[in-house]
Order: sequence, then structure tokens, then C-alpha cells
Amino acid sequence: MPSQPSTPDAANQRLARTLCCAVDGAGKPRHQIAREAGLHKDTLLRVIRGERPINLDEATRILEACGAPARATLALVLAGHEALAAQWMHHEMGAFLEEFFSALPGELHEALGDRIGDLRPRWAIGTSRLVARMLSKHIDEFADRDLSLAIGR
Repeated sequence: MPSQPSTPDAANQRLARTLCCAVDGAGKPRHQIAREAGLHKDTLLRVIRGERPINLDEATRILEACGAPARATLALVLAGHEALAAQWMHHEMGAFLEEFFSALPGELHEALGDRIGDLRPRWAIGTSRLVARMLSKHIDEFADRDLSLAIGR
């Protein structure tokens, strides 16, 4: 569930906390992350402390230097899901969302065509639940198939 009001300062603080998690979980020195992101190390420190405003381009470069899926992480933070962004950025779920967010617009356009205008925003939550249930079922089917193959050997 989204949290916190969406003022520019609050958004910057959420982004700073998320970038701090990315830097801390990157497994490389901060000076190396700063260099790879094209920032001075002191600038990086001020950013992750929330002492300096950050734009999306800089945030993207920092996340990429940390090995985190930038688009998925930023989308989660901007949608008010800071905790999930921090939890998933160094996890397969972050990589999944990165691919999902990249592919979804094109797939929707191709599947719906001219019917895109018929979509209603109120359908979004139900659709997200349907997709989550389908993914869960798909994972269960793969696990069952793997188990039956292992037992059959």
C-alpha cells in the first residue's frame, strides 16, 4: 500500500533511502559506485543522506552502478512502495519487474489495439490480482513438474 505524502522533499527522502540501500547492498566501495555513476564521491554521500536533491537520471545511474534494476526500483519508489523497492532491488523479483515493466506497454498495445480506449482505471487492481494469481499458479506448476521429474529419476 502506498505510504507518505507526495511532496518533493518527501519523495527525495524516499529516493535517498532507497539509493542508500542500493549502495549498501551493492558489494562494492562507494567511491567505485560514484565513479561508475559519474558522480563525485562526496556528491554520492550527500545524495544517499538526503542532503542533496537528486534527479531521475542520476538515480538511474546510481542504481545501475549498484547492479540494481533501475526502472523497476524507481517505479516502486515513485508509486510509494519504498520498502518493496529496497527488498526486491537485489533479488530476482526486481529483475522480473524490470523485464515486466519493459515488456508490458508493448504487449498491451499489441493485444488491445484500438480497444485501449475501452480500459477503465478501476480495473487495474483486479487485473493486478489476476496477474499475481496466474504467476503464483505458474510457479506452482513448474515446481510440481520439477518434483515429478526428480522423483521419476
